[in-house]
Amino acid sequence: MSAPREVSNAENAEWQLRCDLAAAFRVQARLGMNEHIGNHHSLMLPGSDALFLINPRGLLFQEITASNLIVCDLSGKVLRGTGELRKVAFHIHARIHLKHPNARCVMHAHPRYLTSLSLMEDGRMELSHHNDLTLNERIVYDDAANGPVNDDDEGDRIARVMGSKTIMVMANHGVTVVGPTVHDAFDELYLAERTCMYQMTARMAGGTLRRQPGQLRRNHTGPWGEKYDARMHLDAWRRVLDREEPDYAT
Repeated sequence: MSAPREVSNAENAEWQLRCDLAAAFRVQARLGMNEHIGNHHSLMLPGSDALFLINPRGLLFQEITASNLIVCDLSGKVLRGTGELRKVAFHIHARIHLKHPNARCVMHAHPRYLTSLSLMEDGRMELSHHNDLTLNERIVYDDAANGPVNDDDEGDRIARVMGSKTIMVMANHGVTVVGPTVHDAFDELYLAERTCMYQMTARMAGGTLRRQPGQLRRNHTGPWGEKYDARMHLDAWRRVLDREEPDYAT
């Protein structure tokens, strides 16, 4: 009988990232951030600037596991795994990864409140909640309503608009968040959606949003996790998933 194959450090590193990404999908499914079988998150493989993990077309977020994520290259070819790379996912994710090497993780979703903001004429986050003191400097608003992303030209335009920001509110569409890690992008998206929820709820109640002094802005442009407990937040959710949905890590 042959000895069990040793798992390399690279394979182990990839597996840990797969589990993080699968956990993010599962949590966002619980929070109602995904749309139908659409929406997509990608993550560059460790040590690579050309290969990324992404969810295959046709799966609900709650069906995602670490092992059913597919590996694709920046030309859209599926190299490992079973399933199809969704066309719109390719044109958004591959072009952002290509143009912004520091955007190792790209999350595109349709959470209720940020998506509602994207449907409003001149929809903007106000400087109202404490989170806005950090978030607002990191958001870019793409006000061009060009329809679904069906080609590289539109993907390249989106990547240009993203620039050095980490959150893009996309007109009539939803939101895209980027970060150097899964936990950075996950936590920033989570807090942006929660903060937008507070603002939209206050507006619906008929109140006037109380604005904070501009000098309180934190002007933080580095990784989200440098200021917030992003890794700890994802780890906490993973403990919940380990108890209640352990198949995410299979």
